[in-house]
Amino acid sequence: MNVLVILIPVSLLLGGLGLIAFLWSLRSDQYDDLDGDAWRILSDDEHNHPSKN
Repeated sequence: MNVLVILIPVSLLLGGLGLIAFLWSLRSDQYDDLDGDAWRILSDDEHNHPSKN
């Protein structure tokens, strides 16, 4: 029973840290372009690289 005194605050702290990290990733636009990478994989390589001129 004494273990719960330690485990419950630790689990709440870790859950809070996870929530803070998720909210930070939302605010820093990490999920802004979800389809862009999928379409870039399918396109030709010669159109993705800048010209060497």
